[in-house]
Amino acid sequence: MFKPFVHIQNLNLSYHNKVVLKDLYWEMQVGENLVIGGESGNGKTSLAKAIAGLTPAQGSIEIDFDALSNLPKQVLYVESWYQFKNLEGVANFYYQQRYTSQQAKETLTVHAELLAYGKENKLHFDKVEPILEALGFATFASSQLIELSSGEHKKLQLVKALWLQPQLLIIDQPYTGLDVASRQNLNVLLDQLAEAGAQLILISNDTKLPNCINRFATLQDGQLVQVDAFETSNSAPTKYLRNIPDFLKESPVYSSSDIVKMVNVNISYGDKQVLKNINWEVKAGEKWLLQGHNGSGKSTLLSLVNGDHPQSYANELYLFGNRRGSGESIWDIKQHIGLISPEFHWYFDATATVFASIASGFYDSVGLFQQLPYSKTCQVDELIEYFGLTASRNELFSTLPLGKQRLVLLARTIIKNPELLILDEPCQGLDQQQTQHFNQLVDALCANGMTLIYVGHFESQLPNCLTHKLLLNKGEVVKNTKTYETQKELA
Repeated sequence: MFKPFVHIQNLNLSYHNKVVLKDLYWEMQVGENLVIGGESGNGKTSLAKAIAGLTPAQGSIEIDFDALSNLPKQVLYVESWYQFKNLEGVANFYYQQRYTSQQAKETLTVHAELLAYGKENKLHFDKVEPILEALGFATFASSQLIELSSGEHKKLQLVKALWLQPQLLIIDQPYTGLDVASRQNLNVLLDQLAEAGAQLILISNDTKLPNCINRFATLQDGQLVQVDAFETSNSAPTKYLRNIPDFLKESPVYSSSDIVKMVNVNISYGDKQVLKNINWEVKAGEKWLLQGHNGSGKSTLLSLVNGDHPQSYANELYLFGNRRGSGESIWDIKQHIGLISPEFHWYFDATATVFASIASGFYDSVGLFQQLPYSKTCQVDELIEYFGLTASRNELFSTLPLGKQRLVLLARTIIKNPELLILDEPCQGLDQQQTQHFNQLVDALCANGMTLIYVGHFESQLPNCLTHKLLLNKGEVVKNTKTYETQKELA
């Protein structure tokens, strides 16, 4: 009888007094490639980390590596978010530092990071070049790690994993932040890795998966339950929406009918031009979809709107009716804006409670550092109830499942009823039902006339309220439409 590749027996694991795995018995046979899906917070990541030896758990986990294989006898876990450090070994970055860091070399370049990784793992550099090309990442060699967007960080994680070729590769949310073409190319690379003898465990609710996937499971009540496949339907059950708090039914108080105006805007880092002759106007009340391939310039464009990018002063840029550099501070600009982005989520204060996290939106701070007046306390509690977070009011932000964390951040962004709401891939990592519910909330909250800029790759994962579209390609505008045109999928 053949010995299983992975054998788990009597595995028990609790997280913040919640039972995640209970007396789990499970086997993964040689040649199997598994996807584990299900609701956010059901324990998928905890199980993956336990298999990789990164989370202590009670019970037995045995992995029978193939002694005859040329692949490393190793389990590699690729986390959903990439954690990197600066040259001094510190990971304490702040959100705007990504754009101000251009003047100083604070982190390694992509090339230097890969050289160090290759040396540490005794890998040949010529083996990584085809992977870089396939994932469209070869042009980022000179970029500092802190300059990369969330999708680009994900690519760096994947490049390392595919280069190493461990016998067991576990990837948490492999498609997060990737455009359509990159997802397709990743699946081809994963199929090639499986053909070379590696086995895969993917933590994902995506339905467009590598051909090598031959087993599906979900976690329920601490047990792995095998399923035939995941649903491919885009119509998740509609969640009940509560009545919007009265203070958010009123239209935002607009300081100008012109929210954003860019005239021939150009952004360069040395010899690399990131934005080229951008002309774009956003009027009060419009709802814009911003799209483009990874590396097309979306994040840089948004950094100009947020007031974060230092090169905004060298361009003809108007925000809320005022030319940038006319005396306003970055905080004057942020008073008009509510923001969610993958990077902001990375750097958010994980030690704040749900209440403090939402309340910090009044002051555009990452954390609450002052006593709220009674009227504002009431508004925070109204939002907590509206988002169904009452039971979590005093819990730490970091202990919540990803879906609830994203709802907390949405509540934080709209607490001051901003003129402009910027949602940069706000549904990254969420399952189908969570994504649909999130976008239903966006539709309801924007019905008061709030202006919206929304970044998303897939038409099935967008709110219905969008009315305009800006499409970027290699830093240039290739589509700027007054009427939103529906397509099945856009890169």
